[in-house]
Amino acid sequence: MITAVGASLHYEDHGREVHACEAIDVEVRDGEFLGILGPSGSGKSSLLYLLSGLKQPTAGDIRYRGRVMASMSDDERARLRLERFGFIFQHPFLLGYLTAVENVVLARPNEDRVAEAEDLLERLGLGSKTHRLPHELSGGERQRVCVARALLGSPEVIFADEPTAALDHANGVQVVELLDRHRGRGSLVMVTHDPTMLEGADRIVTLADGHLIDSCG
Repeated sequence: MITAVGASLHYEDHGREVHACEAIDVEVRDGEFLGILGPSGSGKSSLLYLLSGLKQPTAGDIRYRGRVMASMSDDERARLRLERFGFIFQHPFLLGYLTAVENVVLARPNEDRVAEAEDLLERLGLGSKTHRLPHELSGGERQRVCVARALLGSPEVIFADEPTAALDHANGVQVVELLDRHRGRGSLVMVTHDPTMLEGADRIVTLADGHLIDSCG
């Protein structure tokens, strides 16, 4: 579905050239759970940003169903991320003045998805807290709201960038299990430095210093 072909990402940081990703070949297959593993600074988040179209490669290509993403207009890439992809990050980016269900429906702003959002929150164990504000929820509950938001509309791919790093181990495992269980036919691409969070992955690629050094599964 999504393919990186010789994808590199280089940028300057205070006059120093950084090779975040270097000539990476990898694919995201339909319906799979793909884990991207590596220590801090290995380039794993940069690879996720490339695969999701959040960043464009400085060399090589990222292709979505055969089409080079760089050939798309900014509006086309934005629509792709809005309509086909879901995102969840390390910190629960929720608007503090909106309730849990209101934060979830932000993922599909032009559609009436309230009933679906309420159902997702119910299935994620937050049925009694749909109208609570973020400060009234625990850290694990806030991240589950983000899981519901990522799942809204049954995206083709959910991109998760260190979604468990700010949680204790038990809550982290629960978040990954919920993502995997409720993603339906969609793919899940998850970045982590913790291999225990990828026990349910179909395939794991390992990065170090911007290079893909291992692929298993």
